[in-house]
Amino acid sequence: MALVELGVVVLDCPDPDALAGFYCEVLGGTVERDETGDWLDLALPGGQALAFQRAEGYIAPRWPGAGGDGQQFHLDLTVADLDAAHEGVLKLGATLLDAGEPGRSWRVYADPAGHPFCLCAC
Repeated sequence: MALVELGVVVLDCPDPDALAGFYCEVLGGTVERDETGDWLDLALPGGQALAFQRAEGYIAPRWPGAGGDGQQFHLDLTVADLDAAHEGVLKLGATLLDAGEPGRSWRVYADPAGHPFCLCAC
């Protein structure tokens, strides 16, 4: 039996509104703002959620990192058409970090704040 239940994954960033907008375009859902604008929730279809928290002095993770200063975590996002999703996230401001060998079923990107995520063909 589990001791706890995962509530939400929170991404630190310099601009919660911009990063929530990016992931809203990528994943769908509805952005909910708090009164300060320092915290935004993205309610996703299916009941999951992501949250975005303003972090003063934010430093983006490095991918691949060395010695503990690397990515720390990443999101795996499942897609039906890897090439179409690739073009879509690039247009929204993502950066390709690793395309891999031809035929590989996943690619690594950074969101506009530098957090790594993968597009994974299902």
